[in-house]
Amino acid sequence: MTQQHSRKQPLSIAFIALLAVTLHQSFAATDAPPTAAPQTTSPPPAPPARPERGDYTVTNGNGTACLMARMGLQLNVSFSSASLNKTVLEVVNLQPNVTKSSGSCDSDSATLLLKADEKTTNLTLVFSLNATSSKYHLSGVTLSAAWPDMRVPFSASNSSLDYLRGTLGRSYMCREEQTLAVTVNFSLNTFQLQVQPFGLTGDQFGAAEECQLDEDDMLIPIIVGAALAGLVLVVLVAYLIGRKRSHAGYQTI
Repeated sequence: MTQQHSRKQPLSIAFIALLAVTLHQSFAATDAPPTAAPQTTSPPPAPPARPERGDYTVTNGNGTACLMARMGLQLNVSFSSASLNKTVLEVVNLQPNVTKSSGSCDSDSATLLLKADEKTTNLTLVFSLNATSSKYHLSGVTLSAAWPDMRVPFSASNSSLDYLRGTLGRSYMCREEQTLAVTVNFSLNTFQLQVQPFGLTGDQFGAAEECQLDEDDMLIPIIVGAALAGLVLVVLVAYLIGRKRSHAGYQTI
């Protein structure tokens, strides 16, 4: 009897200890603060596709075209968002079908004003002509916009730019995408651009002067082709030299 009692006592103590540990763990799990659910961040919105190309014309008093532009335009605007309470960057395409063009032309300046009704967007491009050198350039860009999420209407302007340089009587062309920095909060992307603000004859563009980006694009296949031709020439010369040495060896034998 004594031996059986002594065997049961350690088993009871072990059972009680195990029960106490289990109860302690369950209470600790109950008292522990709930774990916060992992926060999920929505991915940034995808940038819009390439903008559609639009045709814009400014006429003088007698109805003759004095400025012509054919281009796709994309606005990169940083503004204070009312809903997110922070500064955001929005990329917006200018849609030609909801954009009205107007402007004016003088002897040494030409202005193209584009008004887009969709988001109350006004974009002004000013071109200046140097009569001495017969060269023109885009000298000023102004944007005013009142988009739905803007805390306050947006406005940006720069009148000391030097983009899209061309020659009087000729058009400036750039097929590649260009980014024209206007201010720290606004830049303008151009696509498939052709513009002529001075020296138009009728309603036709003058001969095109292509931008450096287009010229570089044309040089790449030329350089690659020349390199391949050089490589073929080197292989051919090496083959002929090897064949000549081999033929000389046969004659010696």
